Amino acid sequence: MKTIKYIGLCFLSLAFVACETDDEIDTGMTTLPALTAGSADFSTYVAVGASFTAGVSDGGLFLASQENSFPNTIAKAFANIGGGEFLQPLVNDNTGNITVGGTPVGRYRLVFGGGPVPLDVFLSSQGFPVPPITTEAGISIGSDFNNFGIPGARSFDLTTPGYAGASPYYARIASAPTATVLQDAVAQNPTFFTLSEIGGNDVLGYATTGGDGSNPITDQGTFAMALNTLVDGLTENGAKGAITNVPSIPSLPFFTTVPNNALALDAGTAASLTGFFQAVTGIFAQGLILQGVPPNDALALASQYAITFNEGPNRFLIDVAPSASNPLGFRQMTEDELLLLTINQSALAQGYGSVVLTPEVLQVLGILQAGGTPTAEQAGLVLAAVSGIDDGDALDASELEEIANAAQGYNSLIASIATNKGLAFVDLKSILEDASNGIEFDAFIPNTDLVFGGLVSLDGVHLTARGYALMANGFLEAIDTTYGSNFKASGSLAKADDFPVFFSPTLQ
Repeated sequence: MKTIKYIGLCFLSLAFVACETDDEIDTGMTTLPALTAGSADFSTYVAVGASFTAGVSDGGLFLASQENSFPNTIAKAFANIGGGEFLQPLVNDNTGNITVGGTPVGRYRLVFGGGPVPLDVFLSSQGFPVPPITTEAGISIGSDFNNFGIPGARSFDLTTPGYAGASPYYARIASAPTATVLQDAVAQNPTFFTLSEIGGNDVLGYATTGGDGSNPITDQGTFAMALNTLVDGLTENGAKGAITNVPSIPSLPFFTTVPNNALALDAGTAASLTGFFQAVTGIFAQGLILQGVPPNDALALASQYAITFNEGPNRFLIDVAPSASNPLGFRQMTEDELLLLTINQSALAQGYGSVVLTPEVLQVLGILQAGGTPTAEQAGLVLAAVSGIDDGDALDASELEEIANAAQGYNSLIASIATNKGLAFVDLKSILEDASNGIEFDAFIPNTDLVFGGLVSLDGVHLTARGYALMANGFLEAIDTTYGSNFKASGSLAKADDFPVFFSPTLQ
């Protein structure tokens, strides 16, 4: 951080006229107070957390993103008031990926090329060579670091012995195969710590897979045990610290960018789709009657499938578990339900989320329009043409409720522990909610929109360098409130101009 000192000059006349005293000089400039630490000791700062703490951005962990991680920004402020060196387990390049035994763990990071594009794809399309991935997770680089942000870590992963066997990011820095992240962090003898996004990945995996069951939400008991263990371990030797709550995961642009009413129809297509679902209703009702269901009951049950469509935007259809009340297992999405950023938008344009009409299906519809009766096999073709969005591509109302309930439970515990332990509490949830419609950050008013909002990176989940700087300021202000430091009043907060929104695709 640059410090500018203003020096007042006294001009002596030939008659040796005395200078004015300092309090008589009106420079028109505000003198900021000197930076103070209050009751905190920042000499050894350790950051513990997951991908936000590590500095993941644009779908990858790369050298430039680590240098702009929010803990590194905080450490630079701490350095001005007695903070020591802040060491991060830096990767070797800016590809955004690492290897295990020479095999890439994931994809190259995203860059902006008219939209989010993987770095290797963008460079190849422009005729540039694709840089190799040079960071090998199987090579230990020691464990004496200050940043223990482990991408992908859930709350209990940070306290689980042997987690290095499951996480290539932790494997690089684990002190031993059976070590825990907490143990290695505490071994640095911190005088101050930050504990961030604990609980985020405990619901994020469930959310980003559409609640399909492959990544269950961590139960409250397991989370509580992990959080208490983390805080007790980090404060055992008297260290002070700051902790964040869990942001609203479904409010991230990963879940809000693709609208669920993007089924845009002209008047003719809308009428055709309405007619199709009238046919579905009739076919299903007739099938129920043939199975012995009273006609009135059959018509009442089948009527839910008589979905009407209008000219303009319409909501997509979504698959749900078949039940007695919804035997066919589909319905139209409600206003609050969400589509994931990773959904195949080309498929949406081809009927995914509505109806996939084949020549065979059109032939059956022709039979119905002519007053004919299709065979059971032909009727089955019509019902099978309904193409609701799969569970893994969307979050329905029940899944959103599960996420909200879990996060609310986590956040209640986090706030309680912060109060009981006297920790600075950073309301990251409110910061990002306030930023959704724009938040003042120096001369900018960024928001959380994908790509051009300025705060959330191209992957729709992690922050940009500027977003992490805003987060760092949230920490510093909370530390001021709790420990009596004055980072804000002394002008020591991060400046928006110092942090990029997009990283160059040719960054080396």
